[in-house]
Amino acid sequence: MKRLFLSLCFAATASAQNIVVDTAPAHVANTFSPALALGGAIDRLRGGDTKEENEKHTERLLTDPVLKEMLGAGWQTVTYRQNTELMIEAWHWNPNGTWSNPAKQEGYFTGSSEPTNEKILHSWAYPLPHRGATMGDGNGWSRLTDGDLKSYWKSNPYLTRPYTGEDDSLHPQWIMVDLGAKVDINAIKIAWAEPFARHYSVQFWTGEKEPFYDGINKGAWQTFPMGTVADGKGGTPLLKLMNWKTPVRYLRIWMTQSSNTCDTHGAQDKRNCLGYAINELYVGTVSPDGQFTDVVKHLPNRQQTVTWPSSVDPWHSAANLDYGRGDQIGFDLFFSSGVTRGLPAMVPIAILYSTPEDAANEIAWLYKRKYPLSGIEMGEEADGQRVLPEDYATLYIQFANAIHKLVPKARLGGPAFEGTSGDVDSWADANGRVSFLGRFVDYLRTHGHLPDFAFFSFEHYPCMGTRLCGEWSSLYWEPAFVDHLIQAWKDNGLPPNVPFYMTEGNDLGEGGAGTVKSALWQADYVGAMLTAGASGTYYFHYIATIGRGGGGGGGFLPMDENNHVRTYPPQYLGAQVITKEWVQPIDAPHKLYRVASDVHDAAGNTLVTAYALERPDGQWSVMLVNKDQDHDHPVKVSFAGSPGKERFFAGSVDKVVFGAAEYQWHPDPEPAGATPAAAGAGRGRAAPGHAEPDGPASKSTVAAAQPDTQYVLPKASIIVLRGKLSN
Repeated sequence: MKRLFLSLCFAATASAQNIVVDTAPAHVANTFSPALALGGAIDRLRGGDTKEENEKHTERLLTDPVLKEMLGAGWQTVTYRQNTELMIEAWHWNPNGTWSNPAKQEGYFTGSSEPTNEKILHSWAYPLPHRGATMGDGNGWSRLTDGDLKSYWKSNPYLTRPYTGEDDSLHPQWIMVDLGAKVDINAIKIAWAEPFARHYSVQFWTGEKEPFYDGINKGAWQTFPMGTVADGKGGTPLLKLMNWKTPVRYLRIWMTQSSNTCDTHGAQDKRNCLGYAINELYVGTVSPDGQFTDVVKHLPNRQQTVTWPSSVDPWHSAANLDYGRGDQIGFDLFFSSGVTRGLPAMVPIAILYSTPEDAANEIAWLYKRKYPLSGIEMGEEADGQRVLPEDYATLYIQFANAIHKLVPKARLGGPAFEGTSGDVDSWADANGRVSFLGRFVDYLRTHGHLPDFAFFSFEHYPCMGTRLCGEWSSLYWEPAFVDHLIQAWKDNGLPPNVPFYMTEGNDLGEGGAGTVKSALWQADYVGAMLTAGASGTYYFHYIATIGRGGGGGGGFLPMDENNHVRTYPPQYLGAQVITKEWVQPIDAPHKLYRVASDVHDAAGNTLVTAYALERPDGQWSVMLVNKDQDHDHPVKVSFAGSPGKERFFAGSVDKVVFGAAEYQWHPDPEPAGATPAAAGAGRGRAAPGHAEPDGPASKSTVAAAQPDTQYVLPKASIIVLRGKLSN
């Protein structure tokens, strides 16, 4: 196989610099098919508060003319995102199925694996009644501090010995309490439900930052001097933690042995009798005379004292159905609407808030329908749900066993990490290891299930929570950021033979219509991900938005109430350059070559990046991203093999450009007396106005005269140069 290395040399001066393609065999970065590697991601859709409003909204988006406009961007394959997993909800992917307690329509629901003539066009969410998280996605709240002694949190029974095959101490369950600020405490009162903890410890966090994300390993959990209980008997004991008071913000209850007594749902189902359950938590001080003062806020909303649990029991009832959460698109509509283009799609199973039998039936149903699948993601954002890697791994094995029993060839992967800046850390284990991925892979390996890990998946939001991403200079970060991210996962245990996918991503720093910046980032992220070896990248926010707001054009494709496009935003137009000009939009191998660029600004930032392809049609296609906001760059292009044997573009070279000249946003005049904040835009949106010009990319040809041909790269632009090479 021919292997090329693309080395770039540019300057910010008017004189042309050289682009050198080196045919050294060590520099092929990737071989991929655009039909399977360049995709879009689709999530749950919400069009109102009622079933009818949501159904109508979904069907509108997935039919012409809206669908036709959306597909016009050129993204190919699709990954189906599972929003219910993030919202701590049960997902009834199939409305036909059975309850574990059919008489009361409650318990653990298993969708039917048998297709019928009735199409599944829509599916819905059931918020879990035993939720223990105050925050997170959605609008739910914790039952641990809701002030209701009849409600309770309960942990996932699938993390107990009858299902894991391991002692419960190897899968400790926990509750974390955030008091909001450091408060002097010395006691805790736990209103245990059934089953309760026989062995548990009450601990406090020693770090200054939160026990998750940036602070997760910048502190440690320390057990209170009198915080260990070895013979818990349930009830509502008042536990004095120490003989003095100490300022604490974060507490954790670490549970390692259950009473295995049955909860309020009865003993008919053993899952009701496994794990741990708590009605209410009280934290504060106890005086020498035994008077307890509680500092917890007990409210049935998010104004309560914040808690977060290790897991949640997926038990629910028909009464928990909530159409207002939106439509998790029904599989028959998803696969038959045309949004997948008939290509294999990646679909999820619920793993954190479901059962192995339900997940297995879902995949069996899809196979019986003969829908093409590229892979099955096992849950979504387990790290964002604060699940410990060993807990996710044991669930992964249980669900993999159930799926492969019905569909032996199913290709499984995950864990669909939420967007992070590096490897995902967990609280250190007994050996001091913090890497989620490393510990997950080790667990699969030691339990003989590494072959079930067919691919690794993650999300990519480099600007999430980063104010600096609103700056133009943030464009310089992406290639190095991607390299750092992938290398971190390889260093922490990603097996070299396991392919990886970026299954959902976007730049949330400045994705609106007011600048071409987001389009330039998009080209860089696609090129950088594929250069790093990704088997596929999936653009998120792919679905059109209907009639939202003024003329700011938020979203990938804003359309009015009459299904007319309001404006084609930069990422839509940039996607067309990537999917229709740089690559051939076909299912055929493309060879991607590494690129080095030495054009820098005074601060050392790389101003121009490039990605070179040899396409199936025999053309060479080079996509360049000129991130210089103020200057054009003239360049020369040569392809160097062995010394003295350079080649060049020959004949007519296609030049495609999308950038500041092809797209310009014009804000509406500010109303008299309006402040900039009132007239301006929020994150990811432009101020009301219009784009003129509003694309498309400009196209021209350059007559290549071999070594002396110059190609001008316009400022703030994506440029594709495409043509044949001299012999």
